[in-house]
Amino acid sequence: MKTIWGERLDTDRVLQEYPRPQLQRGSYLNLNGIWKYAITANDTEPVLYDGDILVPFSPESELSGVRRQLLPSETLWYRREVMLPEGFHQPQNRLLLHFGAVDQETRVFINGTEATCHRGGYLPFSMEIASYIEPGANGFTLKLLVHDSTDTSYHARGKQKTRRGGIWYTPQSGIWQTVWLESVPRIAVDSLKIEPLFDDSAVALTIISAADTDCTVSMEHEDGKTHTLRTNRREIIPMKNTMPWTPATPRLYTFSISLGDDVVTSYFAMRKFSVGVDAEGKRRLFLNNRPYFHNGVLDQGYWSDGLYTAPSDEAMVYDIQMMKQLGFNMLRKHIKIEPLRWYYHCDRLGMLVWQDMVNGGGRYSLLTISSPLITNIHFKDFRYRWFARQDAAGRQEFSEELTTMIRHLYNCPCIAMWVPFNEGWGQFDAEKAVAQIQSLDKSRTIDHASGWHDQKIGEFQSRHVYFKPYRFKKDKLGRAVILTEFGGYSYPVAGHCYNTKDFGYKKLPTPTKLFEQYRKLYEQRIIPAKARGLAATVYTQLSDVEDEVNGFLTYDRKVLKLPIAETREIVSRLND
Repeated sequence: MKTIWGERLDTDRVLQEYPRPQLQRGSYLNLNGIWKYAITANDTEPVLYDGDILVPFSPESELSGVRRQLLPSETLWYRREVMLPEGFHQPQNRLLLHFGAVDQETRVFINGTEATCHRGGYLPFSMEIASYIEPGANGFTLKLLVHDSTDTSYHARGKQKTRRGGIWYTPQSGIWQTVWLESVPRIAVDSLKIEPLFDDSAVALTIISAADTDCTVSMEHEDGKTHTLRTNRREIIPMKNTMPWTPATPRLYTFSISLGDDVVTSYFAMRKFSVGVDAEGKRRLFLNNRPYFHNGVLDQGYWSDGLYTAPSDEAMVYDIQMMKQLGFNMLRKHIKIEPLRWYYHCDRLGMLVWQDMVNGGGRYSLLTISSPLITNIHFKDFRYRWFARQDAAGRQEFSEELTTMIRHLYNCPCIAMWVPFNEGWGQFDAEKAVAQIQSLDKSRTIDHASGWHDQKIGEFQSRHVYFKPYRFKKDKLGRAVILTEFGGYSYPVAGHCYNTKDFGYKKLPTPTKLFEQYRKLYEQRIIPAKARGLAATVYTQLSDVEDEVNGFLTYDRKVLKLPIAETREIVSRLND
């Protein structure tokens, strides 16, 4: 079932945009396109590969051209001959190979020699490969060996399940984000840390490099005025007369860094996230020191034709803009980490983001993940067996990937909240997780346990309500109350469904009935709750996903189920 972007996909120009908008340089060679693939029963490379695959779409997806599920016992192989354009790489430079994400365990071979191995299916990794290429050669052979245990081990897996169904989806494997090369001077900008200091009208920059030396920063809003900064040191630049970033006014400030022969461009925004008390004494989320209601939608980030991978940059933009048109100002990115370009579009279009960590652990107990919904009993999460977290290596891996995710996404202005755990899926030691996040990032808020298994800590009481009418209650600990999942009203649109199954939390027979119930929910429950003190909402959900037909949009994004103007009028009553 293809989206409109999948239908017009040019296999020679797949997701060609520069993948890293906040550290962009002129050297760029996109390696998306047709590769060879094979699926084998062991780690012995086949003599003949099975056929072609369109990278970066996983073999399980329609757009890959393969449509075959990789089993946990199998090995996925990729092969591509890479030719470097004339003048692309100079011998004195570093040749860097980047993978946006490969699910789940990956070994990379250059000209038959293993260059690196990487574990983790949601975060980028890179390597220097010039030493694996013969001097003077203008190309090389690139191979990948991939294993994906999906839900048969403790690794992070999100909502992928080997036996999909209901709220669990078709698993995907292998390369699912852009693969690319760049030629970089030996002395270069390796990474950045950007800290908007809203109250001080300044921005702090830390420019990471292998060399401790001076570099030049040129600010666009100052008509190119330059500042001399030292690498590997936190330097503060005053920002006078700037416009605060909000979803209504998403002002971005661009700048460039010159370090020797290396030149990169980046951007930031002036904004501040916090929790405070409003004029009526109610605990609220604040944006730029003012109360600001986070009016959001749950966003799974699945596509009918590309699974984890959007068919185009335009498709990612469509989802964000459509939710803005409906009146929302926030997306909760649910149990998935997107390519950096998705966050860039939220930055420039004006969309707050709550970022979930990807869940892992063993096989979840139905009692653990469902009991609070019915009984309102919340378990202490040091009971590792109850939460399928007995494996110490799995807990360590989760903590390491949590750190990597926060560092990876730290500079994105749109991200307002971190969500380490959802509904007890592999939850453990949430208080320690909060402390870990705060040690890395004090500029954002944290929902320590979205939905349930509240550990009575932090700044929020977070609730999911589906099967009964929502009634606002003040938190006994004085925390802000946020409704982090609700709604999920379903209506299957004929001709735009994944299958004949119909999963949702309230089934409606027609679009008219769907809108009537949606209006009733907001007018009778949600809007009055905000007046009483509710600080944020997350409606389920942006689009249908496989069995779930409770989206605003159908899975193929071809039908919007509710009228735009009327829905926006209701939703906007929550906006500050």
